[in-house]
Amino acid sequence: MSAAPSTIEKIVWSLLALVIVGIGVTFVFFAKPKTPALPLPVYSQIADFTLTNQTGRAVSLADFKGRIWIADIIFTRCAGPCSAMTRQMAELLTTLPAAVQCVTLTTDPEFDTPAVLNSYGEQFKANFARWQFLTGSKREIGRLAIDGLKLTALDVPAEKRTDAADLFVHSTIFVLVDKQARVRGTFESAEPDFKTKILGAIQQLEREK
Repeated sequence: MSAAPSTIEKIVWSLLALVIVGIGVTFVFFAKPKTPALPLPVYSQIADFTLTNQTGRAVSLADFKGRIWIADIIFTRCAGPCSAMTRQMAELLTTLPAAVQCVTLTTDPEFDTPAVLNSYGEQFKANFARWQFLTGSKREIGRLAIDGLKLTALDVPAEKRTDAADLFVHSTIFVLVDKQARVRGTFESAEPDFKTKILGAIQQLEREK
């Protein structure tokens, strides 16, 4: 009659040992330090520029000194992705840390005057205190957009236009610039999780010394 308790005791102690081992494994797994994220790459250095914002004020690289900023390029007569991109930027701005700025360049400076950009920004309830809409000479826009931010902005030849609004081919990405005016990330606006990726990259930049 004494065999049954002995067998039960063995089972109980075996189960207890498994529980202890499981707790130990769990502790080691969660206590193990996580591998730090790799530093974000440096794609390019932004050179100084002088453009004009939606209020007619001159804006240069000095206006973003010591700040993280996000840039894209659109044109207000766009019948394609520009409205969606601007809406995304507006939504993104509401979730960004207060010190982060946004910049929208135009590929169509002859039409997109400061007054036009101001009206366009108002349509999307743009917070102009943190979001600059920039125009200027094509040369100066190209220096910042193409040479610095590595964005694409090309005129569509008249004979290849599909309609009156088919004026330009341009990038549909958001570019992340760090406090030292270096491009540190590019994010495709069509990605469903692009906002999460941008916010994660910004947090990483804020931790840099």
